[in-house]
Amino acid sequence: TELAHDPSRDYFRPNAWPNTPDILPEYLQVGGRPAFMARLVLAATLCANYGIYGPAFELQENQPRAPGTEEYLDSEKYQIRQRDLAAPHSLAGFIGRVNRIRHENPALQENWSLRFCPVDNDALLCYAKSTDDGSNIVITAVNLDPYHVQSGWAEIPLEALGIDPSLPYQVHDLLSGQRFLWNGSRNFLQLDPAHSPAHIMVVRRRVRTERDFDYFL
Repeated sequence: TELAHDPSRDYFRPNAWPNTPDILPEYLQVGGRPAFMARLVLAATLCANYGIYGPAFELQENQPRAPGTEEYLDSEKYQIRQRDLAAPHSLAGFIGRVNRIRHENPALQENWSLRFCPVDNDALLCYAKSTDDGSNIVITAVNLDPYHVQSGWAEIPLEALGIDPSLPYQVHDLLSGQRFLWNGSRNFLQLDPAHSPAHIMVVRRRVRTERDFDYFL
């Protein structure tokens, strides 16, 4: 959070990269598709500015030059590569969806509101961002374990986000379309990397009740 809240934030802006032409992290070498998805969501939601080494990331290339190294095998630094960018396993669709979420949610377009939410499971990372007027609040949760379902309880800083702790609120996962009704600051998370290793949830303050329907007397 130093880059979000320290005075240096005025001139030292972060730029997150899940991979680069020079760096293939071990996490991507061994974690499979869920690791690529998780690392993309982290970069795209933690930082207002992010990038990827595109074709290699989209196609989840994960072979190192040698065991224990973080260099790509058959690196493009030394040769021209031809790839099938329309391959069925490509992450292009997922990357596009995450980028649309960034475009539609101004809270993700700045860094200064970043707040981490404590979780009672170290395999889960949860954090929130919001606009200055509180009109857009996004809570992101990521399962850092690419192999197993992980669950835990997260503490959401409601007052800091301008959410009334006495009222229920809905969170809408923009990746899966799921909606969850939350109450209070302590709420349950469960993420299965086989389906989706992350939630990118926008907060809906207005929760409908029976009084919103014609048949309520």
